[in-house]
Amino acid sequence: VQLQASGGGLVQAGDSLRLSCEASGRTISTYAMGWFRQAPGKEREFVAAISRSGGSTYYADSVKGRFTISRDNAKNMVYLQMTSLKSEDTAVYYCAAARGRPMAVTLPEYYYWGQGTQVTVSS
Repeated sequence: VQLQASGGGLVQAGDSLRLSCEASGRTISTYAMGWFRQAPGKEREFVAAISRSGGSTYYADSVKGRFTISRDNAKNMVYLQMTSLKSEDTAVYYCAAARGRPMAVTLPEYYYWGQGTQVTVSS
């Protein structure tokens, strides 16, 4: 499956932004999906995950209550709605797909990765 993230940009602290991840090649309905991010000089970190059915979600503590992950299997799309953005949210955001499991919350569980989209939050 090929993944393409989009929707990043330059925003002010407190603003909102919605990232999209378009999948192609295969239906994503059989994959747990996740969002990760990587800031300059830092390791890639988990942000949010959603189960294959969309019935379960999981968030990093740093984004809980501010970010919402969702999916539309019919459209082969995954989204990350980000609100109350902070300067520390600045990073390249990646979407990823984990095969063979209904849910995945750690980086090694993810097999397919898309190219990232830059999110920059100015304070």
